[in-house]
Amino acid sequence: MRDLRLTRREFVKGCGSAAIVGAAGGTLMFADPVDAAVNSYDTVVHLFLRGGLDGLNLVVPTGGADRGFYEEARPSLQIATSGAYGALPLLLANGADTGFGLHPSAGGLRDLWNDGKLAIVHACGMATTVTRSHFDAQLYIDLGTPGKYGSPTGWMTRAWETRPGGTATLPALGVSGTQPAGLMGAVDALTLSSPSDFSLNTTGWNWQRTRSDPGLRGVAETVASLWNGQTGMEITGRRADGALRLIGQQGYAGLPASWPTGTFAQQLWTIAQTIRFDLGLRYATLDLGGWDTHEGQGTAGSGYHYYQNKINELSAALAAFYAELAGTGEMARVTVVVQSEFGRRVRANANGGTDHGYGNPLLVLGGAVNGRRFYGSWPGLNPETLSPTFGDVPVTTDYRRVMSEILIRRMGNANLSQVFPGYTGYAPLGIVQGTDLAPKLEGAPIAASIPSLVAPGTGTAAAADNAATERVVPDWQRRGPVDRMLVRRER
Repeated sequence: MRDLRLTRREFVKGCGSAAIVGAAGGTLMFADPVDAAVNSYDTVVHLFLRGGLDGLNLVVPTGGADRGFYEEARPSLQIATSGAYGALPLLLANGADTGFGLHPSAGGLRDLWNDGKLAIVHACGMATTVTRSHFDAQLYIDLGTPGKYGSPTGWMTRAWETRPGGTATLPALGVSGTQPAGLMGAVDALTLSSPSDFSLNTTGWNWQRTRSDPGLRGVAETVASLWNGQTGMEITGRRADGALRLIGQQGYAGLPASWPTGTFAQQLWTIAQTIRFDLGLRYATLDLGGWDTHEGQGTAGSGYHYYQNKINELSAALAAFYAELAGTGEMARVTVVVQSEFGRRVRANANGGTDHGYGNPLLVLGGAVNGRRFYGSWPGLNPETLSPTFGDVPVTTDYRRVMSEILIRRMGNANLSQVFPGYTGYAPLGIVQGTDLAPKLEGAPIAASIPSLVAPGTGTAAAADNAATERVVPDWQRRGPVDRMLVRRER
């Protein structure tokens, strides 16, 4: 068997480096790995429940007039108030009944509530925009611009780029098969499905790594030696290789036996480990889909209930994530936000499900959360109250108010106009602990993250970039050249 020797031309033709660059993108810019330690910085984890969570069957009215309105609207979908499949009561710290309970499959979340680490914001959502389109609502939230398209960056990208200071090896992570829109435009974020799958996907597995055979190298090592020049492909190739090495050198382990199984739990486990590696992770995002329950939603009870299983998947994995990081101290600096694009309608439909609605509960959990409390304003379920919003729970708290408080109190970032342009309604609700800063509600418009045309490490553009950030940027974290030629597409 001969050595594996590739020229640059052979590699481009045979291995498809363009595909690697396209998959890796310009976001793979990282420094060398660092030693693991308990992080001294905060991390925000944004969990997007895509499809429109039925919040009324997660946070269930259990008493008063609202219970009657709830039962009338959902004769076959209601969650009982007692019994083996009754709602789990949500009591205040003094034992007072809140008039609400959690779905009986949400035992993990109920335990976090009782421990004072879970807060729930009533009737939360986009207060300035009403849409029942999944695609519009999700994109508005991901971009941080309700009612407006066109931003070249996601809200998490701007949150990191407008930080008051500090650097990180891996500041932002999307655990997904494609780049999350919330991280759009980020040049130092990473997107991966799982650490074990983050590798070159070409040739047989045995040829991808160096083997014990004398004089033989794997494809990964051979490819890395090709990225020596200053062309766009070579620069991006070096960044991609740096990212592959970064992830490969971390001690990612398999899912612990104490955790629930499944893809969602595995994704949370990836985030938990990345926080532990002390790579500077400030923002992480992941999705849990499957909440578009127009028919066959199910309720709670013996046998198969689709919604019951989804709530169990959500609750059990979040509880395991919290317990894992709390056990070693990291959870004190982690805040998890659980959000969906909108809620479901109050009244069940004829297909055993619920249709697209408006206001919805938003969950915040973490070590610095002032939990075991409801926040925001609950409008009630009286049909007369709901008539202006066509029978939907209205939005009484703008979700940006919650996120802004977390940015200010936990992340020390008061640049609200840059993270959420056009938003001016901020006032802290008291959900999380931290220091209040005067919000900067008038700032520069959103700017695209446009890479420099100057080769990395040379010229005035690189010098200006270093001076602006007051840090030395490793070559593989620098922005490479971009071809700005516009090509007209044929119709």
